[in-house]
Amino acid sequence: MDELIERWRTGGGLLPVTRVPGHAFAAVTGAADLAVLPVGAVEWHGPHLPIGTDLILAEGFAGELATGSARAVLFPATPYAACPGQTRQWPGTVALRPEIAVGYLADVLAGIVEAGFPRVLVVNGHDANMSTVRAAMEWVSGRQRASMMLVNWFQLVGPDETAEMFGELPARGHGGAYESSAVLGFDPDAVRLDAAPDLPPKPKLPTPYPYVLVESRPDPWQGWSGHVSLAGEEAGERIRVTAGARLRELVEAWLAAPLPGPPGADRPDQTTG
Repeated sequence: MDELIERWRTGGGLLPVTRVPGHAFAAVTGAADLAVLPVGAVEWHGPHLPIGTDLILAEGFAGELATGSARAVLFPATPYAACPGQTRQWPGTVALRPEIAVGYLADVLAGIVEAGFPRVLVVNGHDANMSTVRAAMEWVSGRQRASMMLVNWFQLVGPDETAEMFGELPARGHGGAYESSAVLGFDPDAVRLDAAPDLPPKPKLPTPYPYVLVESRPDPWQGWSGHVSLAGEEAGERIRVTAGARLRELVEAWLAAPLPGPPGADRPDQTTG
């Protein structure tokens, strides 16, 4: 194990924290550029995708840092998350209450920072985590010196690029062609495209303004949405390579910036006036 740590220290890449022996932990925290925390969900994605889809993607894209120059320390993925009402009723979904999810993530992030990693990259595979992870980050950053970055793999490839891959039909829905292809890029044996028919998503409202629409059960909706038949391993490989390269580029730019000061260091004095 000491040889593995030395290769990581001199050449960069991804070192699993679970493999680091106690006697070497201080040396690892002293050499590390960042810690990495994948966050996913245990959630129904249709009959064609595994219940652990979001974990496969979060861990998969986090693993793309193994070929980077940064010295990253990988923490175990958080598997359970808050899930929307539309998926909680489907088989296999295990959902945390949002307030529990925020508290749990706050404790995990605080523990990673306290362990000696002031920079924490959270690689997200589940859209509902975006709000709970950010809330936890805000809580931790107000109490500890930390720079934490949240990256959703889904956004590392743009709509114009997925339109080029899959055509004009909607592909970016929950369990649709984009997400199905991404899983194929990491674990093709976990996907059964023939098990789900295409399910065109509900049309967007005829307005140019951004909005978030939350409904108890959209129609049509069977726990997934999109043209599954458009998915394929070639698109999955392109998604993996493209998003992985962009994640490494983002990390390099982030590491080039200085760490922040401790919280409250420049707070104005409220005792006079």
